[in-house]
Amino acid sequence: MAEGNANIEIAQHLREHSGHGGDGEPSHRRIETIEILEAILLAIVALATALSGYQAARWDGESSRAYATSSRLGVKSDEMQLTANETLLYDTSTFTAWLQAYAAGETKLAAILATRFTPEYKVAFDAWLKLDPLNTSGAPPGPRYMPQFKEPLAEQAKGLADQANQAFEEGVHTRSVGEDYVKVTVILAAVLFLLAIGQRFRIKGVRLTVTGVAGVFLVYCVVLLAVYPHA
Repeated sequence: MAEGNANIEIAQHLREHSGHGGDGEPSHRRIETIEILEAILLAIVALATALSGYQAARWDGESSRAYATSSRLGVKSDEMQLTANETLLYDTSTFTAWLQAYAAGETKLAAILATRFTPEYKVAFDAWLKLDPLNTSGAPPGPRYMPQFKEPLAEQAKGLADQANQAFEEGVHTRSVGEDYVKVTVILAAVLFLLAIGQRFRIKGVRLTVTGVAGVFLVYCVVLLAVYPHA
């Protein structure tokens, strides 16, 4: 009778042990599935972070080069404009001296001064003289106001200034793109944090929820990396 009771207890014990094994196996498989998913997400995060950091560095370099180009062209433009102003001052001073000599009847001095203009100013001066401006009312007050008057140095200075502005705008744009990639890198760091925190939870539902949130943010970052311009 005691032996029978012992067999019953052993059978009951085996049945209970078997039941625990049946319930635990699916649970263990679910944990393994979550771990595999986390490993895949971590691998994607690593690759995405590397790409985002690389692009941020490249665009930052492009921005620095654009700003340097803008600064260099701006300096050249200022130098060219200064030379243009000095050239114009020389021509206007010579023209004033010519007027004084012409008015004083010093034709020889006036003729000499007329040969001292720069080539561009001389073209406008000759066209101005043909109008007999000293005896014709309504004539332009000087060669500078003639349509033939050109300032190539001032035009070059303006062209350099325009290029400097374009380079500066490019620098602003490339810097903005680089900052966008930095933002993606920050979000990826948050994804990595969520995955690390999720692994600390033993409750499958909570762990899966945290992993799912991390996955959503990761997909968002991957989309941004795909649509952003690449250096």
